[in-house]
Amino acid sequence: MSAFAPGTHPPYPLAADAKAHEPELDPPFELIEPAALTSPLVLSSPHSGSIYPARFLASSRLDLTTLRHSEDSYVDELFMGGLKSGAPLLRAHFPRAYLDLNREPYELDPRMFDTRLPGFANTRSVRVAGGLGTVARVVGDSQEIYARRLRLDEVLARIEAFYHPYHRTLEALLARAWQNFGTAVLVDCHSMPSLSTCQPTRDSERKVKADFVLGDRYGTSCAADLVDRAEHELRALGYSVLRNKPYAGGFITEHYGDPGNNLHAIQIEINRGLYMDEVTLARSENFGAIVQDLTKVLAALAAHVAAGLSGTRAAAE
Repeated sequence: MSAFAPGTHPPYPLAADAKAHEPELDPPFELIEPAALTSPLVLSSPHSGSIYPARFLASSRLDLTTLRHSEDSYVDELFMGGLKSGAPLLRAHFPRAYLDLNREPYELDPRMFDTRLPGFANTRSVRVAGGLGTVARVVGDSQEIYARRLRLDEVLARIEAFYHPYHRTLEALLARAWQNFGTAVLVDCHSMPSLSTCQPTRDSERKVKADFVLGDRYGTSCAADLVDRAEHELRALGYSVLRNKPYAGGFITEHYGDPGNNLHAIQIEINRGLYMDEVTLARSENFGAIVQDLTKVLAALAAHVAAGLSGTRAAAE
């Protein structure tokens, strides 16, 4: 398995258990198990959470509607059909604006804090520079989230109480799949804004319109035949598909994907314009059809692995 051990990290004095201060986040995430565990697929939805703690809202200079536009709204529901293929689904209840699970545990922006950051913090990543670290500084079109600087002990307590348990659970699910089936396939579930609703930005040229973007870290996180299968199924259903541009996969895909050891991670980004109104955040009439199509794609992936494991095993040989 991965060398990542979310429970082992540099010691630091923490505030009281963050959950005691965020009663809305009890539990902070949810594991939904299939009726029968028959697939090595593991589904993760780290950005679809929509429970905003009152303390967080009070600390923000933005209203709830603005914050909610950073969610991968309803993605957990879209991929729920994977349960029919015997795969578990792990979903966060808290939003990415509060804590981003698709980052290293301590990608922190020193500009956000009222004191110097400890040496184990990664303050120089590209994501931190863009305001999108483990605790984001901005949402949307570079809108600052917080009205004032944050206390370091409270943020570290947030990471301790919510980030690490989620990753420990995800790692345990992948280990279980690997032990039961000889391989594990992580499907990291996300959504992306449609081109038509994106605000112009310096990197707008990279925002290519597509229905789905499949990310495998340019072939390093997943066996090619699994990505090929996902692309084939989506195209057969009439969708346009791109690979790795503009989304190659984040920390989760990069960190857990290890094809040489039969650990595979693929990120699936779905265009929000396919299933929701991006302004009102309401589900569209197509929502049910998208759920059905994704259920077919996940079933095909599960069947592909069960039928031969050709690419997944070949990667380890």
